[in-house]
Amino acid sequence: MGGLLLSLSLFAQEGAGGNKVTALLRQMTLDEKIGQMTQVTLGVISKPEDGVLDPAALTKAVQEYKVGSILNVTNHALSVEQWHKVLTQIQDEAGRTRLKIPVVYGLDGIHGQTYTLDATLFPQSIGMAATRNPALAAALAKVTAKELRASGVRWNFAPVLDCGRQPLWSRFPETYGEDVYIGKTMGAAVIKAFEEDGLKTPTAVASCMKHYLAYSASRTGKDRTPIYLPETEMREYYLPQFRAAIKAGASTLMVNSGEINGTPVHASKYLLTDVLRKELGFQGVIVTDWEDIIRLHTRHNVAATPRAAVAMAINAGIDMSMVPMDFSFFVLLKEAVQKGEVPVSRIDDAVRRILLLKEKLGLFDNPYPEPAAAGNFGRPDYQTLALQAAHEAMTLLKNDDGALPLQRNVRVLVAGPSARSISALNGCWSYTWQGKDERWYPSNSKTIFDALSDKLGADKVTTTAVAGFDSPANYDTAALKGAAAGADAIVLCLGENAYAESPGNTSDLTLPEEQQALARVAAATGKPVILVLTEGRPRLITGIAPLMKGILQAYWSGRKTAEAVSDVLMGDYNPDGRLPYSYPRSMGEMVLYDRKPTEDIREIFNSDMTMDGYHPLFPFGWGLSYTRWDYGEPALNTNRLTAGNRLTVKITVTNSGKMDGNHTVELYTRQHYSSVTPSMRRLRAFKKIFLKAGQSQEVSFTLDGSDLAFVNAQLKTVTEPGDFDIYIGDKKAVFSYQ
Repeated sequence: MGGLLLSLSLFAQEGAGGNKVTALLRQMTLDEKIGQMTQVTLGVISKPEDGVLDPAALTKAVQEYKVGSILNVTNHALSVEQWHKVLTQIQDEAGRTRLKIPVVYGLDGIHGQTYTLDATLFPQSIGMAATRNPALAAALAKVTAKELRASGVRWNFAPVLDCGRQPLWSRFPETYGEDVYIGKTMGAAVIKAFEEDGLKTPTAVASCMKHYLAYSASRTGKDRTPIYLPETEMREYYLPQFRAAIKAGASTLMVNSGEINGTPVHASKYLLTDVLRKELGFQGVIVTDWEDIIRLHTRHNVAATPRAAVAMAINAGIDMSMVPMDFSFFVLLKEAVQKGEVPVSRIDDAVRRILLLKEKLGLFDNPYPEPAAAGNFGRPDYQTLALQAAHEAMTLLKNDDGALPLQRNVRVLVAGPSARSISALNGCWSYTWQGKDERWYPSNSKTIFDALSDKLGADKVTTTAVAGFDSPANYDTAALKGAAAGADAIVLCLGENAYAESPGNTSDLTLPEEQQALARVAAATGKPVILVLTEGRPRLITGIAPLMKGILQAYWSGRKTAEAVSDVLMGDYNPDGRLPYSYPRSMGEMVLYDRKPTEDIREIFNSDMTMDGYHPLFPFGWGLSYTRWDYGEPALNTNRLTAGNRLTVKITVTNSGKMDGNHTVELYTRQHYSSVTPSMRRLRAFKKIFLKAGQSQEVSFTLDGSDLAFVNAQLKTVTEPGDFDIYIGDKKAVFSYQ
């Protein structure tokens, strides 16, 4: 261990920060520089056994190819002890190199520390968007950072800032939904939480905003497929989240694996250098996604040779290549530099950023797992936070005839493929990449059947479900019909099993017919059916929704999903989630809430025109409660907002029902006329409050001209004078901007 710590003396001679890095950079050979830009996966240096390194392969990677970064696992999550052993071996090897530069290790901690056994998993980002609670999202990020750091890892490939406006996309559950304001607000809160303690402290990690830019806007909805996007739309809906993340202090960025308007983003100097570096002022490390440089040659066909692909990407602005299965990048980049295809100045620029990241993370001071961090793993209060997050994510979509909450003496039949599944409650990036292998989940994880049995008693809860989402027994309609005879109500758990990235591609959002058949048979029994949806994206349920007495959207809400579902169904928690997307009615009606006026219009002839183009099954922001929320009239401090001043909007909210609860108050605006067609509504602010039954509270919002801005035809973000509507709940007010 001591060898690597000696590198600190080099930095001590040069003072702090950049001077230290400059001194080190001057000593580095071309091979050593290119090695820092090379990232390989753990499998390159491992034996077949999980968590066991191959000493010869490790030496080859670190000594011969000077590899500066490693990522990933081989098959599944490792224990904290395994991680410590692996990372210690890696840093020991780095300590035997000429300059003793430590390796920076990165993992995808998407909704908790994915790749450490028994780490705390929280709701996926789509569920966190439903909470409308940035402070809670930040608290979860801090736990994720602590459990990563406790594992010995200091770089987290999160959060995903892609705007979820294409629900077919297989990474939709990793997004904060279709709205820009929610995405940039939640994303910035998470990034700040990851990093604000200072990256040298054992409670912080370097964040990685991804996937720059517009990765989620695939035309087909398939992962890693082309995007066709006007720049006005790109700047209006997909760039603001990254601008906010940079202001929040994001240290690194991962690039979109697709192409925009025919140009792969990994080869776009305009997006990576002109926009990201010069316009947005990002100074951190730009890392590729998996194999995305070589794919400029093998898939996108914009580079005639592998070396041309490397030169193209590095000259565009890439700092580090997630190669990740071999050392081809090292060889090809060295050739490109020697042939004058990539200037040494570009190499130095990239390596400087990588070394600065390592210095910020304290790796030059001590690259090993830190004893001070280890005690932050698996604390009991993390489970409390996990339950709170799952509670606040639960979104009640339908509750006919007061079917919910269920009565305490009810006899319940729990059925459907999600009823006894753990993976279908957690989703992607859950101890394995796909999240499907339940062997690696904590042994005390509960299913929805378990949680309801705990709450009501085993004598009142029966099931036709078995473990294994895809087991044929879970789709046995005859068994369901027979078991329903002894039940007062049916809790039917449908949705999606876990998936991640391309394996989650689908051509149809319709809920599979075998699941819909369960719903029809359940409804035909005459017993009230409560549909619980555990899904990463909105699967179409239009044909069965009218048959259900209640519908609860549970998303993939992590470790405490089952307990949260049980608490909501039984009235022990008053649901307060709000949909972060428009739940579509059909594949042909993918209209978003911030639509343009002509998207509302449906006409055959002018006399037949209707304004019902936005007709989702459930609208953006929808979410029922067990209590009633009433709004007073909004009061504005002025009806004329001028540049440099602020508009204050106040409204009184009353819990007029009989149950305490949380409630999110949302403020939308609509500009009447502008040089670019205005949206019908845009969410501009939200606040979450808690009121006891019968209580009232005045809620205040403050807006200025920048909150009303949009991207014009000249690609400038402007606020134009005109009249605006404000919408809060069922109330409306009007003001002008001048």
